[in-house]
Amino acid sequence: MSSPRRPQARSRLNSASDIYRSDVQSGSLESSLLRLVNDHQNAAIRLREHTEKSKKEAIKSASRVSDLLVEAVNGGVEECFVNEKRIEVEIRALKTTIKRFAKQTDQWLASTHAINNAIKEIGDFENWMKTMELDCKSITAAISNIHQP
Repeated sequence: MSSPRRPQARSRLNSASDIYRSDVQSGSLESSLLRLVNDHQNAAIRLREHTEKSKKEAIKSASRVSDLLVEAVNGGVEECFVNEKRIEVEIRALKTTIKRFAKQTDQWLASTHAINNAIKEIGDFENWMKTMELDCKSITAAISNIHQP
């Protein structure tokens, strides 16, 4: 007969052993192992699919973040490029204006030199006229002295 300890052990293992016995009795220990392996493979496949899906989502998210960062940086670069082009256009316009002002300044300088020379000539003519007037007065006085008895 069995000792009293055995029924206690059986009661604890009863459900697991019953399952085992039913599998063994049906001659499906191998099928149970195959089922366990198959379940494990299915779980591994589901885990792999979940991992791949998560990986693809992470790559999409990283790509989106990268695109947003590039857009943010390019927006600033584009703004700088547009500003640079505007500045270059303004520089060309200023160069043209400076050249025009330089020509105008040269013309004004030439005109002021001409006016100064004309004023000098007028001053020289005035001095010449005064000299001529004095000479004429001297000659007139000399002739008057000669004709007076």
